[in-house]
Amino acid sequence: METKTNVMRILDAHRVPYKSYSYVGTGAINGGEVAAALGQNPAQVFKTLVTVARSGRNYVFMLPVCMELDLKRAATAVGEKSIDMLKSRELLGLTGYVHGGCSPIGMKKFFTTVIDSSAQNFDTIIFSAGRIGYQVQVAVSDLAKIISVSFADVCVPQN
Repeated sequence: METKTNVMRILDAHRVPYKSYSYVGTGAINGGEVAAALGQNPAQVFKTLVTVARSGRNYVFMLPVCMELDLKRAATAVGEKSIDMLKSRELLGLTGYVHGGCSPIGMKKFFTTVIDSSAQNFDTIIFSAGRIGYQVQVAVSDLAKIISVSFADVCVPQN
């Protein structure tokens, strides 16, 4: 792939091996479609969600594209009373990323990041490379070398 995203540059700078994917031109929009376009297991393709707690703090959660964030479990995982999804219009200003291209790597500021425990079932996970149409596959252990992460059961199946 010729296109290098900021996420890929950060991975290169940390000497973290990764595999890059592009689904540009496939028409894939949601996570399930992206996983299908890449020919990957949707349980191994993760989305990055940004939330805001009642305290005003922001948190990042990564979970399989085929699952939904359980807001009560998410709040418990970060020691908050309640958490809501960040409004899409606030995402770019806060993180530097647009909806559909949000990556846990390279945000404007560091936010506590929780990865759903199911990631530990895989050697690698696939997530946004910071631009719509691009994904990276990184070892879970290597991701922890770049950003501070923890693991918790934070999702439920999509309805």
